[in-house]
Amino acid sequence: MRKFVAFLVLFLAILFVFLSFSELEQIVETLRQSNWIFLTFAFFFECLWLYNTAVTYAALYRLVDLNEKRWRLLLLALAANFVNVIAPSAGLGGMAIFLDSAKRRDLPTGRVTVVGVLYVLYDYAAFLCVLTLGLVVLFRRNRLNAGELTATAILLLIALGVALILILAYKSSEQLGKVLAWLARRVNSLARPFIRRDYLDVGQAYLFAQEVAEGVEVIRGKRKEFLWPFLFALNNKALLICVLAFTFLALGTPFSVGTLVGGFSIGYLFFIVSPTPSGVGVVESILPVALAGLRVRWAAAVLITLVYRAVTFWFPLAVGGLAFRLLQREERPSAS
Repeated sequence: MRKFVAFLVLFLAILFVFLSFSELEQIVETLRQSNWIFLTFAFFFECLWLYNTAVTYAALYRLVDLNEKRWRLLLLALAANFVNVIAPSAGLGGMAIFLDSAKRRDLPTGRVTVVGVLYVLYDYAAFLCVLTLGLVVLFRRNRLNAGELTATAILLLIALGVALILILAYKSSEQLGKVLAWLARRVNSLARPFIRRDYLDVGQAYLFAQEVAEGVEVIRGKRKEFLWPFLFALNNKALLICVLAFTFLALGTPFSVGTLVGGFSIGYLFFIVSPTPSGVGVVESILPVALAGLRVRWAAAVLITLVYRAVTFWFPLAVGGLAFRLLQREERPSAS
C-alpha cells in the first residue's frame, strides 16, 4: 500500500510540474538574468529558513516531551510541504507524513498531532505581527484596500479556529469531539450532492479530539517553554524577508524596508488564504500588483515575483520530493 501511495504522489508531482512548465521556463530565463552572487545569498537564506523550520518543530516536540533529531524533522517538514502542494488536502496530507512517521517509530500520535496544530498557530501568530507592520505601510502609502482587509479577516478567523481546537481540547475532549463532528456533518451535507458520499468520517472526529486532548495534557503548566517556538516562528518570517531583499538585489532593483515588509506581507497573506496549494497562481498574480503599488516598476515587480517564488516555492518543492523518497525508503525500526 505504501508503494502505491508513493507512486501516486510522484505521479501527481510529475503532472504538477508538467502543468506548470510554461512558468518554469519563465523562471529559468529570469534566473539567468539575475546577479548570481545575490541570488546565491537568496538561496542561502532559504536554506536557513528550511533549517529554522526544523528547529521550530524540534522546540515543539520538546514541548510535548518528545525527542526527535533535527535532520529527521527537516525531512518530515520538507516532505509534508511537498505532499501538501502536489496532493492538496487542506494540510491533512502533510500532517499524515508526521503521523505515519510517529506510528512507525512508536511515538504517541496525539502529541504529534498537537505539534502540528501548534506549528500552524505559531506560524499565524508570528505572521500577524509582521502583517500588522505591512498593513501600516500600505495605509501610509494609500495602498490599503478591501482585498487585503478581507484576506486579513479570513486569516484571523482561521487562526481563531485553530486556537479554539486547542482551547476545547484543554477543557474537554468530549466538547471538542462534538464540535468537530458537527463541522464534519456540515461539510458532508455540502459535499454529498457533488460526490454522492460522505467526504469526512464523523467517527474520526471523536478519535481526533481524544488524541489532541491527550497531547494537550502534556503541555499543561509549561508556560516558559511556549516562548521559544514563537521566537523561531518570528525568525522564519525574518529569513523570508531577507530572501525577498536579496531577490531585489539580484535584479538590481532599489527598495526600502517598507517595500520589503509590505510586499512580503501581501505575498504571504495570500499564500495562506489562497484556495490553491501554497498560493499557486494567486501569489504570482497578486504580488506583482502589490509591489507595483509600493512604487516598484511593473516589469521589475514581475521578475522579482518569479525569482522569489523560484527560491521560496519551487526550490523547497524539489527538495521536498527528495525528502519524500528518502522517507519512503525507510523501514520500520526493530523493537528494542
